[in-house]
Amino acid sequence: MPRVDVLRTFLEMRDPADLRAVPMPAAARVVRRDPCAVHEYLRLYRAVGARWHWRDRLAWTEAQLRTHLASPDVGVWELDVDGASAGFFELRRDGEGGVEIAYFGLVPTFFGRGLGASLLTRAVEEAWSIGARRVWLHTCTLDSPHALPNYRARGFRDFKTERYQTDIEAS
Repeated sequence: MPRVDVLRTFLEMRDPADLRAVPMPAAARVVRRDPCAVHEYLRLYRAVGARWHWRDRLAWTEAQLRTHLASPDVGVWELDVDGASAGFFELRRDGEGGVEIAYFGLVPTFFGRGLGASLLTRAVEEAWSIGARRVWLHTCTLDSPHALPNYRARGFRDFKTERYQTDIEAS
């Protein structure tokens, strides 16, 4: 596996008024998966994250995932477009009054339709609705090249960066 240098950028939004919202298209709807079964979560995680080398949750046991998904501090929402699964986001309360958008993304067949901006808007709105004092997330250079511009366009501001190295599977 090749070793690569990665830049991780942390972003935050501290006021709901900072959100530059993009409405959801008529054919799309966002559904909370509550409870979210482990197999459904892994389906979403793999469909969205495989292209971007997501693997953290794949290392967890089924019991660890079940415990995580059952936490009152965790929620999973799925994007449905005309009956097809188009993406998801996972929110996690962080214990300090913040809500992290822990995972967020689209299924590749839905790229290029403007859905990322709409789905991010919905994720931020959901985070504020559950009482966040701030909404935050992070992305990295392994992620979609559209991720960071989308986060900034919706009103997120950088607050920290870090560099690290990781091994990725060759494509």
